[in-house]
Amino acid sequence: MYDPNNIFARILRGELPCHKVYEDADTIAFMDIMPQSDGHVLVLPKEPAAEIFDLSERAAQAAIRTTQRVARAVRSAFQPDGMSIGQFNGAAAGQTVPHVHFHIVPRHADRALRGHASEPQSPEVLKAHAARIVEALRQLEGEARS
Repeated sequence: MYDPNNIFARILRGELPCHKVYEDADTIAFMDIMPQSDGHVLVLPKEPAAEIFDLSERAAQAAIRTTQRVARAVRSAFQPDGMSIGQFNGAAAGQTVPHVHFHIVPRHADRALRGHASEPQSPEVLKAHAARIVEALRQLEGEARS
C-alpha cells in the first residue's frame, strides 16, 4: 500500500524542500541528497504509487519522458563516461522510499560510486549541481527549438 506520508509524497506536497531541476504537470526531478555520484538526480511521477506495478501507463510514460529529458541534461552538464538509470521495487531490491522513482547516475570510468543512500551531500553542492543541470536543460531546449 502507498504511504501518503513518505518523504517523496511530502516533497510533492511542498512540505519538505528539494533541489529541483525540472517539473511539469506529471513529474518532478530533483537532486538525490545522498548521491552516488555528482549529478545524481531522481525523477518521480506525481501519481501516488509505491512500485512501478502500481503506476498507471500514463504516469509511467510521463516518468520515462522526463527521465530521458533530464538524463540528457545531466550528460551535458557533467560529461560522464556513461550513465546508469535505475528503478527499484521493494526493499529487497534496494528501494528506500516507497514512491516510484528513477535514478539518473552519471558514471565515470576512473571514479567509484558512493554507496546507495549512504553519504549525504552538502546543500551548497547540491544547489550548484542543480543549477548546472537546469542550465543544460535550457540549452538543450533552446537547441531543440532552433
